[in-house]
Amino acid sequence: MTLTRRELLTLFLGAPFAFAACQSEESRLFPEGEIIGQSASLGHVLRENRKFEVPADKWETKRVVIVGGGVAGLTAAWKFKKDNFNDFVLLELEKEIGGTARSDRGEPVGYPWGAHYLPVPFKENNDLISFLDEMSLIEGRDALGEVVVKEQFLCREPEERVFYKGRWYEGLYLNAGASEDDKRQFADFQKHIDKWVNWRDARGRRAFVVPLEMCSNDATVTALDKLTFAEWLRQNGFTSERLLWYCDYATRDDYGLKVDQASAWVGLFYFCSRVRKSGAESQPFITCPEGNGQFVNHFYDKVKDNVRRSQMVVSVEPNEKGVDVVCLDGNEIRGIHCEKIIYSSPVFTAPWVIRGFRENPPFAAGEFQHNAWFVANLFLKDRPKPRFPKDFPLSWDNVLYESPSLGYVTATHQKGIDYGPTILTYYYPMCAEPNGRTTLFNYEWKQLADVCLTDLARAHPDIYELTERLDVMRWGHAMISPRPNFIWSGIREKAVKPYRNIHFAHTDLSGIALFEEAFYHGLHAAGEII
Repeated sequence: MTLTRRELLTLFLGAPFAFAACQSEESRLFPEGEIIGQSASLGHVLRENRKFEVPADKWETKRVVIVGGGVAGLTAAWKFKKDNFNDFVLLELEKEIGGTARSDRGEPVGYPWGAHYLPVPFKENNDLISFLDEMSLIEGRDALGEVVVKEQFLCREPEERVFYKGRWYEGLYLNAGASEDDKRQFADFQKHIDKWVNWRDARGRRAFVVPLEMCSNDATVTALDKLTFAEWLRQNGFTSERLLWYCDYATRDDYGLKVDQASAWVGLFYFCSRVRKSGAESQPFITCPEGNGQFVNHFYDKVKDNVRRSQMVVSVEPNEKGVDVVCLDGNEIRGIHCEKIIYSSPVFTAPWVIRGFRENPPFAAGEFQHNAWFVANLFLKDRPKPRFPKDFPLSWDNVLYESPSLGYVTATHQKGIDYGPTILTYYYPMCAEPNGRTTLFNYEWKQLADVCLTDLARAHPDIYELTERLDVMRWGHAMISPRPNFIWSGIREKAVKPYRNIHFAHTDLSGIALFEEAFYHGLHAAGEII
């Protein structure tokens, strides 16, 4: 699209900031960079409903095919290997494995392209704890049986800061300048959180916990899914601008939705699901420079002999003997006869890939709606200079209060590299823009780089001269959107059930795009087949 710079910045960053940013006539020096990653045109081949004939000599036979190499598909492959089952293949569309948990290598450290942390699991999540122990991340258990992660893998301080009106402050809730009413409302909000953290149903189940399969389905809790988080806040008398911003940041961060788009159930899930008991802090974060890419790399090291990348699955056809899978391998068409498949691609693609699905749908795949993001990695030759001597210092997570972006994480932070070159990973969810996915793919690298640099320049005026390279990834279908009346509508439960010889495994089945949910569904699907 042809827009003026002011129109572009207005669309992404808002009219007041765009007006201020365009007042300066100073020339802007752009670094090198490019758009990398997903090919939208390749993925959209599925919408053409083309027929593919596989030559007779291009067929092979496997017991199981896994379609999709995100965390759920990799978990299923890992489970097969652990149980000494090797007659399977994992097919991944992209050149790189990992989906939205993928990462890249760089200097001085690796860096994420999506998910960048995992909260320490509760003691009940034994499967995930076993996986972390295999990675040598676990030190032991405490007196209450809770898992203890080795300190070097836990997010180091300072963890979070927020930029507001020219200054950086500690934490994500903006305490600086808060009125007595702001403080009262924040304390009252915490009382609501404590109530739900302690709540148990007649069977002793928590209202909110990961994996979601362990949550209570009591009507008292599920009724929260029928209204937006914004409506719940209004109903409970919360009007504080700072509290509303804090809650809006939460839903944008985990779901790519604004507070008036996400359901109240997922809004409360964000604050309650990782807190063991009222008054306790949320579980600490496991992280490293490459984010959740560390888990992807571990999976891949275990299963790489069974992984094929750059394989576009264009047809999955159930039959009396099992399932036939057809894929594009470069310019070649190949086929695999198998007994079962694990479909770990986004659920909305099922009607386009699985033959017979649209004619006799086992569930409403169209209800699994995704949102779009763009992520940028900025390679800096040095750290941004503090604007004020008493500013709260550069942290792992750095958020701009007055920006629709989520700010950035610092890749070198976890390694304790506090001086010199670094990599900043900037996140922008397309939740405020109408037709966000279409909007995102209308713009090329320079336009998105301009949005990113202009946004960060409000906190770091020297960002242009410090940035030597800026790469962008456009995630057209980044993750599931848990809008009202989706989580507990019954739609997800139908999709969990196998369809003929096809087992589904994806965070879509939870309605929440978290590592723990992908891990759970990957294990579940592989376990059913085994």
